[in-house]
Amino acid sequence: MPDPRAGAPVPIGVRKADHIALCLDGDVGFRTKTNLFDDVELVHDALPDLALDDIDLSTVFAGKTLRAPLIIAAMTGGTAAAVKINRDLARCAQRFGIGFAFGSQRPLLVGGVQDGYHVRDVAPDVLVLGNIGVVQARETSSHRLRSLVDETGCDALCVHLNPAMEVVQPGGDRDFRGGMHTIRRLVEELGVPIVVKETGCGLSRSVGTRLRALGVTHVDTSGAGGTSWVAVETARVQDPAARAVGERFRDWGIPTAASVLQLAGLGLTVCATGGVSNGLEIAKALALGATCGGVARPFLQAQARGDLDDAVQIVIEELRVACLLTGARSARALADVPCVIGGRLRAWAPAR
Repeated sequence: MPDPRAGAPVPIGVRKADHIALCLDGDVGFRTKTNLFDDVELVHDALPDLALDDIDLSTVFAGKTLRAPLIIAAMTGGTAAAVKINRDLARCAQRFGIGFAFGSQRPLLVGGVQDGYHVRDVAPDVLVLGNIGVVQARETSSHRLRSLVDETGCDALCVHLNPAMEVVQPGGDRDFRGGMHTIRRLVEELGVPIVVKETGCGLSRSVGTRLRALGVTHVDTSGAGGTSWVAVETARVQDPAARAVGERFRDWGIPTAASVLQLAGLGLTVCATGGVSNGLEIAKALALGATCGGVARPFLQAQARGDLDDAVQIVIEELRVACLLTGARSARALADVPCVIGGRLRAWAPAR
């Protein structure tokens, strides 16, 4: 296979700046694959006997209560542009009582880059999720990782799995051995909740089963159907042969709705991210078994436009209306509302 790491290494801050630019304006979405939430229909309740304002949207994820089951999902950090972005996102999370997730904290870990990783002064009460790759966690002591969590005021640490992204990334990782041992070590030693997540390719039932056996209780699907991080990294590749490989795997992954279905019944609390862009999709994810949903690129773009608060408010209001129209008195009650699964998603449902 061509090695996309040929050439001079790109400074990590430059790579993170590239990521922001590509996610704001680049052609980095999945081309043919969707998140498959269009294959889920929630059954309408014409007699809900509810008041819209009485619906309780609160939920608990990674040990912390959210006023609505919504997380501003992982996007950025490690570059000067991330300072304002993450502080705006975290400030918004504080205002609405929802969660906020850092992008990869690898720049802080390996280079001491502080940009974008300090938000507690504007978000003192919200769920803040740290973020490190499993390969970097493998090479780092539990003590150092706990220091990273404490330095940045995180309530939990996301450990991201991203083999598809790494193998097409210039300078990316190629050796993913020891991941299970690393995750078990962190569950046993870190002292804060561990959330295992993908980065746009989804988690299968097999992976969910292995994670549960390691003691993991929280996961983030980060499924296919939104931003393709394979496409993001492929856009940065100069070598034609390596770019061709990246294009071949651009649409690789498990659609987000399928990943939620795959993980159902394993005793995991699931955050559904990956192409999620509205409250109705989050409601569908909760009906399939998720605990909350996460939105990334649409909120990044809203922050750039200057209407982030409006974008978040709309998602929360859509979720509230979905509860009313299905007769669910709370976001948690969406797990019990009837839904119809059709199309390609039906084939992803695990055998009962």
